[in-house]
Amino acid sequence: MDTTSLPGKELAAAINADTKQRAAALTEARRSPRLALVIANDDPASTWYVKSLNRAAERNGIACENVDLGVDATAEQIRSKLTELSGDASVDGIMLQTPLPKGVSLEDVGSAIAAAKDVDGVSPLSLGLLASGLPGFPPATSEAVVELAKFHAIPLSGRNVTVIGRSNVVGKPLAQLLLAENATVTVAHSRTTDLPAVTSTADVVVAAVGRAGLVTAEHIRQGAVVIDVGTNEDENGNLVGDVDAASVTGKASALTPVPGGVGQVTTALLLRHVVQAAESAR
Repeated sequence: MDTTSLPGKELAAAINADTKQRAAALTEARRSPRLALVIANDDPASTWYVKSLNRAAERNGIACENVDLGVDATAEQIRSKLTELSGDASVDGIMLQTPLPKGVSLEDVGSAIAAAKDVDGVSPLSLGLLASGLPGFPPATSEAVVELAKFHAIPLSGRNVTVIGRSNVVGKPLAQLLLAENATVTVAHSRTTDLPAVTSTADVVVAAVGRAGLVTAEHIRQGAVVIDVGTNEDENGNLVGDVDAASVTGKASALTPVPGGVGQVTTALLLRHVVQAAESAR
């Protein structure tokens, strides 16, 4: 069986084109949409992503301010800054970059972000709105999985979808988004007994655990669609996903590449959320 690639480049470009046009209209009317990116780490991967996000924001007409609190920032200091930014009328969107300092949890400090500015959907309120089917910003990575599937005409309604991973930033919110698309959703995780037995019954398998090469041919049925959310560094410093691409090629009907798949769409959606927040604020 030929395994079709499901790249994100074309979809990301379409989203960015719309975002850029809407940002230009906001700029002409008053001022550019503004994203505050709060950082409290010196992680190399995080540093790379921050630079990438800054460049993408500039290309799309969005002002991006890096607020570096330092690696020793306390939970109280982070919450205080997030509260301050939430009350700043000149800020349209707020994103808290991970990882956070040791002992600081995203669930704890994320609650300080106003839902209207929580463009990456990390606060408990945003997650509650999503679970209730009410308007709010979903985590961009979770939304990217659904949008990429739709773009490539992968049916979700009525299909059995297994999500491997139960984090609050991908797995859990993704399950809610898939339910909204009328999929039948199973959430598997590190404590799942006999993972291949669970995942190999699914029409669509989404890998979102952060473990390189976890998903192999034994985890999927013939003809399944595999969506790889993982971003891991291999022993050679290359970016790889949670799926062993070589193993599933020829058995999966379709597979997202890493890099070049979900990640590009995630960044595009995040910036679209900033513009949407700015439009609502105006």
